[in-house]
Amino acid sequence: MTPFYRGIAVAVVECAMVLSLAGKYAMDRERLPRAWAKAAPADPNLPIRGRYVSVRLEAVLPPGATGAWVSAQLSAENGQLVATPVASPADTGVTLSPAGANRWAVFEPVAFFIPEHVPDPSRRAPGEELWVEVSVPRKGPPRPVRLGVKKDGVLTPLDL
Repeated sequence: MTPFYRGIAVAVVECAMVLSLAGKYAMDRERLPRAWAKAAPADPNLPIRGRYVSVRLEAVLPPGATGAWVSAQLSAENGQLVATPVASPADTGVTLSPAGANRWAVFEPVAFFIPEHVPDPSRRAPGEELWVEVSVPRKGPPRPVRLGVKKDGVLTPLDL
């Protein structure tokens, strides 16, 4: 096999890997449960990733959870991101930290990539809250699907 054909073969294999990953995420987006979670913007510090908003997601935790850190299994219940404490972070890969009075946040921020021409959606006017619709896998952090703004109790998805 000549070097030209080997190069073509490597390119085909790499394209197949990228397309299989894109297909997996597309299937996950359709079949995994979804929930809306309140988001707190976190300062992104990776300039080579492109234009994105980094957010920490808040989850509802059953009463009685104490401590500085809680390992949890995330799920979607009634459109909310709900966390159930588990024995160790190895079980799910998700850790929650306190985010205020009776509020818990997923420790690892998630990135939501935005187009170049869109103003930064994390900068909200007073009285507005940034929310993120996420798909919730069994293990690992939630995956952002779309952003929304909650104002006066009404959640409106952003058209990005």
